[in-house]
Order: sequence, then C-alpha cells, then structure tokens
Amino acid sequence: MATSIGIMDGAYFVGRGEILNWINATLQLSLAKVEEVGSALIPIHFAERLVRFHAPEAASGAVQCQLMDMVHPGVVPMHKVNFDAKTEYDRIQNYKILQDVFNKLRISKNIEVNKLVKGRPLDNLEFLQWLKRYCDSVNGGIMNENYSPAERRSKGYKERSLKGNKSSKSLQANRLSGTDSADGGPGFAKTCNTFPEEHYTEQIQQLSEKIADLKVSVDSIEKERDFYFSKLRDIEILCQRPELEHLPMTKAVRKILYAADAKDSPLPEANEIITKSPGLFPDEAE
Repeated sequence: MATSIGIMDGAYFVGRGEILNWINATLQLSLAKVEEVGSALIPIHFAERLVRFHAPEAASGAVQCQLMDMVHPGVVPMHKVNFDAKTEYDRIQNYKILQDVFNKLRISKNIEVNKLVKGRPLDNLEFLQWLKRYCDSVNGGIMNENYSPAERRSKGYKERSLKGNKSSKSLQANRLSGTDSADGGPGFAKTCNTFPEEHYTEQIQQLSEKIADLKVSVDSIEKERDFYFSKLRDIEILCQRPELEHLPMTKAVRKILYAADAKDSPLPEANEIITKSPGLFPDEAE
C-alpha cells in the first residue's frame, strides 16, 4: 500500500497539472490551483440542481475527504464534510474527519494539518501526490462506476443543511417557551433579550478570518526575522576570526552589532573608530 512510500518514490514526481486533472476528472470539479478554488462552478447535474455551491478548496480538506469516500464508500461521514470551508477553523474540522477515517482504516500516514490549512502550494501538492498514489493502490485505481461525486456532495450538503435547520428551529422553540413575565406574554423577556443566532455566527466567522490572517502575518514576520538574524550571526562569526577581530573595520562592525541602546545610533562611534585608524585610507594621507 502507499502508506509507507518513500520521499524519492515516483509518486512525488507527479506534477501539479496531472494532480489537478486527476482530481477534476475523478470528482467532477473545476479546481484551477492546488491551493485554492478555481473560478468555475462545479458542473451542475440533475441531482444537484437544488443545491448550487462553489468548488471546494484543495487546501480545505474536503477534496481529500471525498477522494477517500470514493475508494472506501461509506467510511467517510460526508454530511459532516464542509465543502464551503473558508476559515482555518473550518478546514481543521475537515482534516479531523479525514484523520478519523485514516484511523478507522489503520492508515499510518501523518497529516500535517497546521501546514495544509495554510494553503501553501508545495505542502498541499505533496499530500495530494501521496493521496493519488494511495487511491491508485486501492482496487488498482479502478473507480466504482456507480459512484457519483456530484450526487455524494449534494447529498452530504443537503443533510448538513437539514440538520442545521433542525437545530435552529429547536433553539428558536426553546427561546419562545418560558414562564410568563411581568412585562408581557410567555417568554416575552427572553425573546426580547436574545440576539439572533445568525448574529453570533457571523461574528464568529469574521473573528475566525481575522485570526487566520493574523497567523499568516505572524508566520511571515517570523520568517523575515529569522532571515535577518542569520545574516547578523554570519557577520558576527566572521568578525570573531583571529586574523580579523583586531582590525578597525571589524571593531566598527562589532560596535554596531553589540549596541545596547536602540535610541542612539552607534554609527558615529563606528565611523570614529575607522577615521582614527592610521593607514586605513592611504589615498587621504597623500
């Protein structure tokens, strides 16, 4: 099986174009990139006309869940898969479902969720390369002719919506029920003091998106910090060489590197060290 294929295996040399063509053809999708949604809608079939929704992101985990549903029918709870996942939180929930499926099937592949939910092309490509190899290893890659990708997505989407509507109706009924208040009829005070559930859902969605954006910004800043720190460390190591550490230029550079006060620039002192060094500027002596 493909659960233990090595990093130099041919599976990891399959290009992103081939991966995308395989996903789009297999699941009847229109993905344009490995890490994001294509501009085209999923082809609408008869069984799906009542529920139109955009193609899922390859980084959302929904595509991976359906690929496993294709090769192992009935194992993936498709009604729990969120094909409209936009936030990092929603994506993580999809990958949790995928991890549960792997556990049921005793697949020892490690899912690096923290990397995959970021939508980075290389991380998602590598995982999809492995997934293609795995799917090809099940039943020789022969797809079940009775499997309808669009219908499975539509059915799962509708079941998810119906469960959501039942929960909303139940919550609304609980809000309206209650004891008589001094101001009016049954449940009057509770009804007036309760915000609509949609209000909180929208707020949670917005906050989740802000958190995801902040995580991306922090990750970018940390990479930039590490980059410049490594440059400074290389300069420091160079200045510590015995044949260089007593040179005026080296002393001037170290003066800047080890300056403790962030307010006052050490550049004037560094310039002074170089200026007072005899023989450093032979042209000026002439």
